[in-house]
Amino acid sequence: MEAMAEALARGQAHAPFLARQMIAYPRLVVTLQRGDVDAALSQALAAGQGTDSVAQGLRRVRGGLALVTAIADLAGLWSLDRVTAVLSDFADFALESAIAAAFAERYPDAPVRGLTVVALGKHGSRELNYSSDIDPIVLFDPDTLPHSAREEPVEAAVRLTRRICDLLSARDADGYVFRVDLRLRPSPEVTPVALPVNAAISYYESVALGWEQAAFIRARVAAGDRALGDGFLSAIRPFLWRRSLDFGAIDAITDISRRIRDHYAQGQAFGPGYDLKRGRGGIREVEFFAQVHQLIHGGRDPSLRPGATRAAVRALGAAGTIAPEVAAHLDDAYVLLRTIEHRLQMVDDRQTHALPQQPAALDNVARLHGLADGAALLALLGPAVTWVGNNYDRLVRADSVEHLSHEPDGLAAQLIAMGFGDAQVPLARIAHWRDGSIRALRSPAARQALEDLLPALMRALAQAPDPATALNRLDDMIGRLPSAINFFKLLAARPALVQLLAEILSHAPTLADALGKRAELLDGLIDASAFDPPPAVPVLIDQIGRLEPGEDYQTLLDRVRARVGDRRFALGAQIVRGTADPLDVAQGYSRVAEAAIDVLTRATVAAFEEAHGRVPGGELVILALGRLGGGALTHASDLDLIYLFTGDFAAESDGAKPLGATLYFNRLAQRVTNALTVQTGSGPLYDVDTRLRPSGAQGLLAVSFDSFARYQREAAWAWEHLALTRARPVFGSAPARTALQAIIADTLAMPRDMQALARAAIGMRGDIATHKPPAGPLDVKLVPGGLVDLEFLVHVTQFLTRSGFDPSIRAALTQLIAAGHLPEPLLPAHDLVTRFLVVSRLVSPRSTEPPEATRPLVARACGVADWQALLASYAAARQDISNGWNALVARFAATDREGA
Repeated sequence: MEAMAEALARGQAHAPFLARQMIAYPRLVVTLQRGDVDAALSQALAAGQGTDSVAQGLRRVRGGLALVTAIADLAGLWSLDRVTAVLSDFADFALESAIAAAFAERYPDAPVRGLTVVALGKHGSRELNYSSDIDPIVLFDPDTLPHSAREEPVEAAVRLTRRICDLLSARDADGYVFRVDLRLRPSPEVTPVALPVNAAISYYESVALGWEQAAFIRARVAAGDRALGDGFLSAIRPFLWRRSLDFGAIDAITDISRRIRDHYAQGQAFGPGYDLKRGRGGIREVEFFAQVHQLIHGGRDPSLRPGATRAAVRALGAAGTIAPEVAAHLDDAYVLLRTIEHRLQMVDDRQTHALPQQPAALDNVARLHGLADGAALLALLGPAVTWVGNNYDRLVRADSVEHLSHEPDGLAAQLIAMGFGDAQVPLARIAHWRDGSIRALRSPAARQALEDLLPALMRALAQAPDPATALNRLDDMIGRLPSAINFFKLLAARPALVQLLAEILSHAPTLADALGKRAELLDGLIDASAFDPPPAVPVLIDQIGRLEPGEDYQTLLDRVRARVGDRRFALGAQIVRGTADPLDVAQGYSRVAEAAIDVLTRATVAAFEEAHGRVPGGELVILALGRLGGGALTHASDLDLIYLFTGDFAAESDGAKPLGATLYFNRLAQRVTNALTVQTGSGPLYDVDTRLRPSGAQGLLAVSFDSFARYQREAAWAWEHLALTRARPVFGSAPARTALQAIIADTLAMPRDMQALARAAIGMRGDIATHKPPAGPLDVKLVPGGLVDLEFLVHVTQFLTRSGFDPSIRAALTQLIAAGHLPEPLLPAHDLVTRFLVVSRLVSPRSTEPPEATRPLVARACGVADWQALLASYAAARQDISNGWNALVARFAATDREGA
């Protein structure tokens, strides 16, 4: 009660507008004096009842609502969010009322349809100011909008829109409802006030400007035909939330900020006359700071898309996109700045944002807020304004940008000063980039983006371990880019990525080739989380398979490829950067692949069922073998898969186009393979190898569980049982996976001739050595004492001892060593050669010796001091593996001799 009485007194003494409203709404004052704000709000919303017209009723509601909102705010009973939400909800109500009235006047028998109002700005984000314009875009559908026989749909839409605006903005004795500003529509100088929805969609898909992209962060359907409005916003969502960064849009926002600072120069200096909205450190800079980060990261992370500024700042902080303490400072500053802005507007109901110049007027605003005088108000605002301005300065690049000389001698001197030992190679590359012969560098904007980046880029390349190799790979990469602007702008905006790019170009041709095909892969590294291990498979499934409303199966194929590509590239970058153990990266590659299999298989099954229904009691199950089964993929690994199905092979599906179970699941399996392997606009995904299925390439692609179990019992070769030691179900229901695991366990536990199995394994290893010799001594997989020898040793030992059956080679080896079946040195040997394999697939994909500059990286990744130490450790590991394998070979050779 005391706070309410004080608020009423301050409002009457220091805000002439509020004093007038107290006279006009005496019943509201009585209710507020009782402290019953909710009852006062209900009374205000009912103030329009019994008036002569919709317009008059809305004006009466608006006046009462302005009084209740102001007093609840001044008394501290409503938060900023509550104040802005009440004002925004009233704007929606007013628009709906005006639309209904306009339709009733012109088309009395027609429902409101075919015309929608999309709110932008603070109205769109439900953050409306105390005395604010509303900034809607009015759209119509020519096919559904009512119109008379003598008028075109566009004429009807324009007349309706003008009438709606008149009902809201015309002034009378009761004031006005809202000023309506329609200038945020596309090309307002030449377009009608209401636009056909398809024309608007076409505009935003093709020629819209960067600032318009930012404006639609806060867009929402406020009134009218909501289905029409929702359809429009869904259609333009790709324009707004782009997977690949559009630094043109980001530049547009920061350019707007610079222009605002210049144009409102008189409101930049903090003190009397300071512009709370447009001044340096003001409201706009909080909003723009959030929006820039939303545009950068929101295309990949939907959680960062809130329209409201405070919600956006909190989301950015929670995701780690901005530091939590930055988010907290921004939020506190925003609340303070908006609150004082509202105080300014309460005085005379004017849309003003500038602190008064005159001391008396500034004192008046301060006292309305409950402070002693203007000096106290400035002292309250000063720290927040300074902090916001300094924070935003770090986002907006300075106008003075270093550039490299166009004169050869001067450029050579600059390059030598940067650290290039020989300037000739970089001179030639820069000349090539500047001569206009590269497609991606033919536009002035692209060449300017290159010039802005060149100093930092060349400085990083000069410090690279192998500058010449890095330059050549960069040149190849730029030559393959369809467009280079965003790539260069990304690097200019994120200097840390320039250093990482130099490392990738120096060391990792596999990643450099991927960048040449999809430069936007570098976008994914702007988040700190890119250097974290991938999350668990269920989380990855949600992230990789996420679709926007209205997106279809073909879009999913693209989305999965892009997201998996991002993850795999980031995992490779972790090795280059030295932030992850290659053993952990191998597990990460596997989790990503397993998630992709799940997402695409589920979607393919759903699409297949639409045409053919389901097989009663049957489902598709996928069994992984090889490195995927063991959970340790490399960047280059194929996926070894077997497709199986449960239920009766003689059953038939129940859809419109029924199929027998065997044909059904074989066609479905082929479609899953296609989903995993087909190349789309986002590139390839995985190579799939299904030759480990029963009867190999000659057998059916998918067989029933019963057929699979019978084949393993009666017809499988020894090598197929050896392969089954690394089998692991990666798709299917929990009961189906359990049943399949039981079949595998029964197969592995079958009585068998151990001598024959061991001899078969030894023979197979010999065949591999003959038909697939190692590429050189560093072909860690195929060399004697390499991974293949170790895998054969583990698998044969598993069968001989009937123990250690785990799909993971490392886990199986650990168990066999613990049981005393294999020597302890094999575990560190396994770890070393596996790390070497994972790294070599990135740095020397042909299994040859890596370049000299890359050898320290390989040694570091393998956990040793330097290249010579790595070679020594590698030789020792090979020897330990060879000793184990050769002992097993000798053991069975001796058995054969004894038998003879």
